[in-house]
Amino acid sequence: MKRIWIKDVVIINENREFRGSVLIQGDKIEQIHEGDLSDRMINAADEIIEAPGKWLIPGVIDDQVHFREPGLTYKADIHSESMAAAAGGVTSYMEMPNTVPQTTTIDTLEWKFERAARTSVVNYSFYIGANNDNLAELKKINPKRICGVKVFMGSSTGNMLVNNTRTLENIFKEVSSVIAVHCEKEEIIKANREMYVSRFGEDLPVMFHPLIRSAESCYASSAQAVELASKYNTRLHILHLSTAKELSLLEDKPLSEKRITGEVCVHHLFFDDNDYAQYGNLIKWNPSIKTMADRLALMKAVRGNRIDVIATDHAPHLWSEKQGSCLKAASGGPLIQHSLLTMIDKFYRGEISMTKVIEKMCHAPAELFRVQKRGYIREGYYADLVLVDPQKKYTVTRENILSKCGWSPFYGYTFPATIETTFVNGVKVYDKGIVKDENCGCELSFEA
Repeated sequence: MKRIWIKDVVIINENREFRGSVLIQGDKIEQIHEGDLSDRMINAADEIIEAPGKWLIPGVIDDQVHFREPGLTYKADIHSESMAAAAGGVTSYMEMPNTVPQTTTIDTLEWKFERAARTSVVNYSFYIGANNDNLAELKKINPKRICGVKVFMGSSTGNMLVNNTRTLENIFKEVSSVIAVHCEKEEIIKANREMYVSRFGEDLPVMFHPLIRSAESCYASSAQAVELASKYNTRLHILHLSTAKELSLLEDKPLSEKRITGEVCVHHLFFDDNDYAQYGNLIKWNPSIKTMADRLALMKAVRGNRIDVIATDHAPHLWSEKQGSCLKAASGGPLIQHSLLTMIDKFYRGEISMTKVIEKMCHAPAELFRVQKRGYIREGYYADLVLVDPQKKYTVTRENILSKCGWSPFYGYTFPATIETTFVNGVKVYDKGIVKDENCGCELSFEA
């Protein structure tokens, strides 16, 4: 097996920063060495990567992405988006079920696993989606293989809006895996939409989006989910928190002691409603981007551990689908290639430490979902590693965007650092702008 030393690098891992070297042997981390390497160590290696002044961090684990395959591959697919992930330092992802067909059966789930095994550049797992009729399927899942069950407690397509109270009760009562929820109250959204359309007409600009998909709609739905989880002692994970008010539903204590956890996405930490004037539909997501006060509260909750995970909700759409009024333009956008850079940007602005970034993007997803041997730089763990040049700026251009949809809300933005190299299972899948165009990813496995 090939032996690779990443030499003389700043290792950021487990709330520490220190100068050292990491030895990769095969698909694992063989050794972590603090200080200088001996000649004997250097001579025994097959490759030496000199990295003075650069950072070495664990690969990012993104617990919420939409790669659009099957059925929507005109705008994204597992191969294209996993390449974007590799370029962004994301070495593992957990993909959502609202594809065509929807991933609500074991058969449709198996299709995704088989497809990813052939085409994914980075590691993968998939959620099975809940609907009003498939509890029997949810109870069949293998918790060592499946990251969790996704429940849309707000707007969705087809039968994936779970709005039957008895069904929700049964899901929270009988499913033992993590239940990851999209929380927006459809009745409140509908009433808000009708009110604003009656007053201002159908051609509403995007600034109305956070008024229609309001803080109240998020809180009402999240509170319902927390109530159910508390009643049945369910492992509940609230996705893409977007409001200060929802934070009152979460506890400020160590992740290992929590049954109810929360995630925030990079766009809710980077943008607020002051940015709609400049970015328009480019920053239209569900849940909506809300006020500066919400954004600041979310970042404070990350620093204080009330929020557990930072992710993306990477959701590509064609540029043409993002056009039109507030009620017509698609919600969502591509983020996975720039999520780590976004948080490094926040570090440079003094809003968060790099050890906290690594905790929330690498360690915490591994702990929350009980991912085996990933998310840390530890001897015996898989060599999912990212080399960052903290002094080299990176500008997002049309030429370096790898998501199939071909655009980014960060187009033209210059980040203060560059993702130089990404290793997945010991393989250099991305290096200095070039992606290794083959499947190097493995199925994630979980402790039941």
